[in-house]
This record gives sequence, structure tokens and C-alpha cells, in this order.
Amino acid sequence: MKLPELPENVARLSPGESFSFLCHKEVGCFTHCCRQLELALTPYDVLRLRHATKLNSTELLRNYIIIEQNEADIFPRYYLTMVDDGQASCVFVTDAGCTVYRHRPGACRTYPMGRGVARENNRIKEFFVLLREPHCLGFAEQTDQTVSSYSKTQDLATYNHFNDMLTEIQQHQKIRNGMRLTPAQISAYKLALYDIDTFREKMTARLVDDDTSIPIETLSDEDLLTYSFRWLKDELFGSGK
Repeated sequence: MKLPELPENVARLSPGESFSFLCHKEVGCFTHCCRQLELALTPYDVLRLRHATKLNSTELLRNYIIIEQNEADIFPRYYLTMVDDGQASCVFVTDAGCTVYRHRPGACRTYPMGRGVARENNRIKEFFVLLREPHCLGFAEQTDQTVSSYSKTQDLATYNHFNDMLTEIQQHQKIRNGMRLTPAQISAYKLALYDIDTFREKMTARLVDDDTSIPIETLSDEDLLTYSFRWLKDELFGSGK
């Protein structure tokens, strides 16, 4: 896999390579990384924020999420709303820390690591980087981390799992070959991946598979999101693609 060129403060990180980093309330820059940022949200991020806010997906989208799509974008992009406080602070951050910490987005969990993925020969390949921003004092903390250990402590496995499903759609061969989505397909993308409560309502009384008797309305949120990815792939690219 050919890796992209990286900025000066970003270095590739091999799986077994160690680095020193720890973030906690006593670190002088605590919550600085929660300000002056654009935080892109994946479908699983939105699912987890629903749990944190106790809102359904439609309410969450209306109150906390910005959707953007310009002419060059194949897929719409979702961002968390920032507070207009002169620092573009995350809507969920306070001086005491993150108010949705248990359900915080994957990008927050991963920082200061970054995980890149590419779809090659119908397989997902990953690579990791380390971002060293001047304001971050967490690197001075003498706590050894590796990709594996840090991913485990940040509970990233499920986030990565669902993000890989998103990659399978966004980097599908038909997309790479120049496929553009119709307005109806864009609506299906928004519905299935980001407005999951409305999607559940529309799919009520359907069975998960033709050979099962499991109704959609009985699925857990995670199982429903898995189903919605599969449903969307069929809608966009044809059955079994």
C-alpha cells in the first residue's frame, strides 16, 4: 500500500514501536485538543453520541451535527458542532473535561495516533501515524504506549470495525471508477448510516435475512448498523457487492 506524504509534525508509526504519551487532568494542556478543531463524525460515532445525549438520531443531527457536501464530494461529510466561544470549542467539553467521555468519538480516542485505511483487493489495510502538536504536553508523561496497547486502553476495536465498513463503501471499486451518487442514493446513505432511528422505523417488519425470522425492530443498535451497511452496499452497488 502506497502511503501518502505526511506533514512535518506527523510520523509513521509501526505496530510495535513505542512512544510516551498520557493525557489526564493534571497535564497543563488538558482539553486544548478539544478546541480549534473540525471533528468529523463516522456513523458509529453518531450511534454512540445518541447513547450519551439520550437523543434519537434525528434530534442529534438537528442539534449537534453539521452536514456538508459540495460539488466535489461524492459523499456528505458530518461534523460535530463547535461552540462560538472564540476558541471553536467542542460542544461537549468543559474545563473539567469531556461530558460524553464514555461515548466520545473515535478521533478523540485515537489522538495523538492516527489510523489510515485503504481498500485493496477487497481487503482493508491499515497504517498508523503519530501526531505531535506543539501545544500537547502529554508526550512528556513517561508512559510507554504502542499501537496495540493504546488502541486497547482507548477501546478502539469496535470503532475501527465499523469505520472499516464505511471504507468498504467510500472506497468501493465503482466509486474509484468514477461512480457518482444520485440524489436518492445520497438520501439512502444519510438515512442508513446517520439517521438510524428513522431507518429502523422505515425497515420495521422486515427480516434481517430472507432465511431468518429476526425482525429489524428487535436488533441492537450495533447489529442494526451492521445491517444498514449491508443494506446500503446493496442499494448503491448491487446485491452481494
